[in-house]
Amino acid sequence: MAYDKALAERIRDALSGEDDVEEVKMFGGLSFMVNGKLAASANSHGNIMVRCDPDRVDELLTHKGASWPEMRGKPMSKGWIVVDRTGTSSNVEFDAWIKEALDFVH
Repeated sequence: MAYDKALAERIRDALSGEDDVEEVKMFGGLSFMVNGKLAASANSHGNIMVRCDPDRVDELLTHKGASWPEMRGKPMSKGWIVVDRTGTSSNVEFDAWIKEALDFVH
């Protein structure tokens, strides 16, 4: 299963202070579970998929690089956001997406 190794390393580093982090190959990439809940996933295109509060999805979709994720050509349920490289190019942007995921899974 292919995934962007540099992105996976960024996610791994961002989650290094968390307890109970597990890496699982799924969604066509490498996913990161925190306390048994999927928090983020790195895919082969350099996009990160993050778990988020479903009530925040509409606002989060206005952020640079954010889009609604699809699985097998169908939109996923609210509570997920895909962010391309343009939306995670700075550490501030990347860290904000990781925080979004951690806020939801905690």
